[in-house]
Amino acid sequence: MLIHINGIPVEANAGESLLDLVKRLGLDTDSLKTRPIAADIAGEIFTLNYIPVREENQTDAPTNFRMRKAIRKGGGEVKLIRYEESRGRAIYERTIIYVFFLAMRELFPKAHAKVNYAIGPSLDISVDMEPQFTPDDAEAVRAKMREIVDADYPLIRKRLDIDEAIQFFARDGQDDKVRLLRWRQFTYFDVYVHGDYVDYFYGEMLPSTGYAKVFDLQYRNGGLFLLRPSTADADVATRYVYMPNLSKVFARSDEWADLMHCRCVADLNAMVEDGSVRELIRVNEALHERRFAEIATEIVNRGARAVLIAGPSSSGKTTSANRVATQLRVLGRSPILLSLDDYYIDRKYIRPDENGEFDYEHINMIDVEQFNVDLEALLNGERVEIPHFDFKTGSRQMIGHFVQLQEDSMLIIEGLHGLNPQLLTPRIDKKLIFKLYVSALTTLNLDDHNRIPTTDVRLLRRMVRDYETRGATIERTLGMWESVKRGEQRWIFPYQESADEIMNTSLVYELAVLKKHIYPLLKAVESDSPCYDEVVNTIKFLNYISDAAVEDEIPPTSILREFVGGNAFYR
Repeated sequence: MLIHINGIPVEANAGESLLDLVKRLGLDTDSLKTRPIAADIAGEIFTLNYIPVREENQTDAPTNFRMRKAIRKGGGEVKLIRYEESRGRAIYERTIIYVFFLAMRELFPKAHAKVNYAIGPSLDISVDMEPQFTPDDAEAVRAKMREIVDADYPLIRKRLDIDEAIQFFARDGQDDKVRLLRWRQFTYFDVYVHGDYVDYFYGEMLPSTGYAKVFDLQYRNGGLFLLRPSTADADVATRYVYMPNLSKVFARSDEWADLMHCRCVADLNAMVEDGSVRELIRVNEALHERRFAEIATEIVNRGARAVLIAGPSSSGKTTSANRVATQLRVLGRSPILLSLDDYYIDRKYIRPDENGEFDYEHINMIDVEQFNVDLEALLNGERVEIPHFDFKTGSRQMIGHFVQLQEDSMLIIEGLHGLNPQLLTPRIDKKLIFKLYVSALTTLNLDDHNRIPTTDVRLLRRMVRDYETRGATIERTLGMWESVKRGEQRWIFPYQESADEIMNTSLVYELAVLKKHIYPLLKAVESDSPCYDEVVNTIKFLNYISDAAVEDEIPPTSILREFVGGNAFYR
């Protein structure tokens, strides 16, 4: 069979894997920055272990049927995926987690470890064992992981009957997988097997453990951080950086999850099934309300006159700003809401960068000087006319919007660059400024080994909102998402720790509601769509979640209303 790998023609012989062909073409390298780690065929992701042409006596697997169908559909074109792509990074993360749990199984078979969430560049992992996990244990795990990587074990899938899989995981003590698989809608389940260790990670893996060379471990009290490759240099593990603000907000979210008895998808599904999801919604929303009240109290106690709110896309910044404003009114303040967007420079003055591209999320797109002139005047009690940026004309206009702070007044300013140190000039008294970071930092996991990335939940929110309120297709939203994420990496995430407070806007019940909105739209995407693979992966993930018809229970001021509609602040 003749196929083209990154445009290079190559004849695939019977029994040869994609990895064999990559090596035959001299495309394999030792550097993670350049090494192929998976393949894109007709918009679907495949491991490099897949075999395009089977040998006569080879027992065919359904995955091979799927790949050959994709090759026919794509005209034999194969695009190699590398770590620099977000899907490449997801594949790499799954594999180093696999290596970690394999090491734990060999060293501490009775321990119970769980991947909780990502804090910056590291994955927070808890370890429950007797005696307590120690720094020496962490060193032993690191050494064992290196040993597993050096052994270069191939990562091959094996298909099990779903009942067989459930029975195995029950015997093996992986009750989290047993509970999740009871919600699986298919009669089979694919696993990875090495010795007596059987596990699964929801998505493709690297070809072998030898590819997962770049990682490190950092011990923490009774657990550890698994450090991923550095964003600056993928061939080096990121350096551990203590992030107390993020750590504190995740710890609070863990407490909330325990309070609500909802730590994983199986917990949520059970509540949807028995109807207690309605009480879950009421408690979750009450916890949000209490947190907004606490933040408002802190703002007043600090004597702040202006609140700067920033956060990544689909975090609920607008609703958060309004809910903080409501709580400030309860405390006798008169908040005034403004947007940094109104200080965008006119589009006609924007010039492309050295690559001929326009970065509309750059801090230079904001008229920082005028913003500081107006902010300083407002803080001094002067009357200021605030501009309005018209996105249709791409220009800033004066429309007679005058603002003046009274003794009980307070500014709430929302915008992408709210935490950027370049936003405020030295003449602004920083003691009068309170910085609030908001983000949907989900702590709900599929199971103990598979976390739900916060980015995935924000993408679901955005797809629903873009369709419901802007009439945008799934393809349009997905087509912009990589650019959105690049902007967040550059302009938001580096400054999140500098916030005075962080508000986690995630809701443990929201996936059950979002699924009802997004699932039919995803199923309608045709197989020839350029974003078909992302859609398929999202559908696979959502197949584990039970949707809930409970929107009558969601209050009109809820963060979720910003995305599914019915938000009181938009009326």
